[in-house]
Amino acid sequence: MDINKIQNPNFLTDYDIKELRILAKDIRKFLILNVANTGGHLSSNLGAVELSIALHKVFNTPQDKVFFDVGHQSYVHKILTGRANEFPTLRSYKGLSGYQKINESIYDCFEAGHSSTTISAAVGMAIARDLNKENYEIIPVIGDGALTGGMALEALNHLGHLQKKVIIILNDNEMSISQNTGGLNNLLDKMRTSMPYNKAKHNYKELLNKTKIGKMAYSSSKKIKDAVKNTVISNMFVDMGLDYIGPLDGHDFRDLLRGLNKAKLSKRPIVVHVLTKKGKGYKYAEGDIYGKWHGVGKFDARSGELLEKSKENEKAWSSVIADAVHDEMKKNDKIVAITPAMITGSKLEKIFKDFPDRSFDVGIAEQHATMMAAGLALNDMHPFLSVYSTFSQRSYDQFNHDLSRMDLPVVIGLDRAGIVGEDGETHHGVFDISLYRALPNFVISAPKNEAEANALISLAFDTKHPFIIRYPRGKTACDNKTVDISLGKWETVLNNKERVIITYGIHSIEFEKVLDRNKCGLIHARFLKPLDTELLDQLFEGKTSMVIFEPDIKAGGFGSSILEYANMKGYDTNNIDIISIDDEFVEAGSVNILMEEYGLEYQKVVEKYCN
Repeated sequence: MDINKIQNPNFLTDYDIKELRILAKDIRKFLILNVANTGGHLSSNLGAVELSIALHKVFNTPQDKVFFDVGHQSYVHKILTGRANEFPTLRSYKGLSGYQKINESIYDCFEAGHSSTTISAAVGMAIARDLNKENYEIIPVIGDGALTGGMALEALNHLGHLQKKVIIILNDNEMSISQNTGGLNNLLDKMRTSMPYNKAKHNYKELLNKTKIGKMAYSSSKKIKDAVKNTVISNMFVDMGLDYIGPLDGHDFRDLLRGLNKAKLSKRPIVVHVLTKKGKGYKYAEGDIYGKWHGVGKFDARSGELLEKSKENEKAWSSVIADAVHDEMKKNDKIVAITPAMITGSKLEKIFKDFPDRSFDVGIAEQHATMMAAGLALNDMHPFLSVYSTFSQRSYDQFNHDLSRMDLPVVIGLDRAGIVGEDGETHHGVFDISLYRALPNFVISAPKNEAEANALISLAFDTKHPFIIRYPRGKTACDNKTVDISLGKWETVLNNKERVIITYGIHSIEFEKVLDRNKCGLIHARFLKPLDTELLDQLFEGKTSMVIFEPDIKAGGFGSSILEYANMKGYDTNNIDIISIDDEFVEAGSVNILMEEYGLEYQKVVEKYCN
């Protein structure tokens, strides 16, 4: 069928197994060709094709609520609910979201960009449904990687107590972005091995149930097997008070439909364990243990080659920081590296290879990662915690209660800081300055190039305080020059006593390209905390006009800290302008388009304030 003509999933009701398989094949081809043109999350969606189709065939959406943890694996759901013709705009400004969006379709009952949220939301929905005396199914789909998140386990515990009807789909592909680790993964691995047994058991049941004597034999043997299973092969979900079906073959429609229909008949909370293969149907994405095809840029669908190539003199910011940490780990055996399931995303592969005893992937568990770093710091170790800015928000209590209060020397690489682009509202790292500036003892820095990053990493490991180094998504020019940096000191890039732009990180380099020193100066505030109060005093006392450029949230941000300092010292603030993001979430779109839409273009700022 023409995928673009799908309006809703109602047509699936009449599809037989053969037609479902053809549809799955067509959808995979559609996904590969479209994501090749736009970029996006490919392998997770390829792995969920049959599962998504089966869910919409068995359940009556949108009355029944099907929703996906994180949401980046909802592409097939979007296709089946009438949005295929919008895929050319996927993840673009004002285009089709790469995640579920409640204002995009009546079929999207929930939205998220962070993991481990769906079961908690499902518990709330189930309570509301029952209090309102309504009748519909609630079907959260969560991956095995997301199940390691503390909130998911908290919700499972509560659901087992409440005994509300929720059908949890555990989409188990043994991956989050890259391979999963940990005790929960080991438990699931034992459960995965039972899939051939379950298929054989089903065939055994069908064979015996054909005759009266066979039915009696099956009934007797089933009681014995159930008793053995309950005492010997019990699993975590059953122990927590939930029913369990599986594992099912996530690419076998017969197995999926049989299991989902059985779950639909249950009166209790139930987990349907489905085994899928990430990247299924695209040879370049299958077996991708390093996450290359998890979130991918534009590529050639036939060859699998990425269209955007790195320039010889460029380096990913994540690699810049990881390489600097690697150098420090060679010199100091007290340094350890920690990541919450982001070895690949934060370019830590070499660290994990060369220092396996001092490198720890804790799974999707940011709170644990931060608290573990605190424990290490309290015992004569110097941890480096690599975490995306947006995901670090989950660790705010540990940043505050533990790192800040005990003033622990933990170095935090805050990856993907600032506007990050197409992943949208949930992924922009624009809140971290406002969040962490308020915490006592914290140092917050933002290098503008590789040379500064190297110097800041070295300084951070010599500083006995929690020390954040925030850096953006994207690439920077290779620069191995030696830079001397003193804690809390800014750099005057272009001197002008009448008017000056104060900014930080990569924005300093961009303004240096377009500024005329005769019309405006430039200060690179490589430290957002502490402020360079000596330089600020000179600016205020010299009546210098200041433009604070911070493409992050204005409330409580860098500009606010300068205003607070000025107010404390009694300085006149009428000559200060703050260019930043107002009280709103930043949409999805390319970084350049978003900078333009939110009034953050370097050239236009210069034209407005420096002429």
